[in-house]
Amino acid sequence: MKKISTKDPVNQSLVLSETDRGLEKIGLMNSLTWHEDPKRLVFTLSRYKFVAKILSGKNSVAEIGCGDGFGSRIVKQDVNQLIITDYDPYFIKKFEDIASEEWPISAVEHNILEGPLGQRFDAVYSLDVMEHVHSSNEYTFIKNIIDSVKKTGVVIIGMPSLESQAYASPESKEGHVNCKSGKDFKSLMEGFFHNVFLFSMNDEVVHTGFEKMAHYLIVVCTFKK
Repeated sequence: MKKISTKDPVNQSLVLSETDRGLEKIGLMNSLTWHEDPKRLVFTLSRYKFVAKILSGKNSVAEIGCGDGFGSRIVKQDVNQLIITDYDPYFIKKFEDIASEEWPISAVEHNILEGPLGQRFDAVYSLDVMEHVHSSNEYTFIKNIIDSVKKTGVVIIGMPSLESQAYASPESKEGHVNCKSGKDFKSLMEGFFHNVFLFSMNDEVVHTGFEKMAHYLIVVCTFKK
């Protein structure tokens, strides 16, 4: 086989990596995102980076509603053990395509509406899931997450804001049945936690600005009641 060489020797390691283990896959869900709206992938991964920095140093962490699991590796960089879960077995199966021995992550099928996880974690996070849960089921959703963390555990939940839905696609609106305004989101979570910190997000920037102008909302909750 003819040896492939790059013009700049500093890039030769890229060719060696491709030869040794092939190119990385981007995941079932995010592959379509990269095809249809590339910039949205940046927004999604920025949420995972925020979670990673908030939970940095935690020993045991779980994700609720991981989808294809592509962003979870960002969180794994900062935590010791990470378990990702989704109620759809197809997503869990497809995660095998992008799993990495260098970044060991356990993927488990679990429906949080049917019960808490099998152990209590130092932290649990859920991004872009709660807006798909009908308000009649949101208490069960939150309570089962709470029952999956230790007493001093951290819960992070992110969702599109209610105000953002004026700009959402018809497909998104169909699935987004429970978006909230910032104050309502914070008030809801304060019924379950002593400390609730609300963050706003526009594109890839997380900030503490006026929540009614935010496209996305994230709450960081500690010390459950």
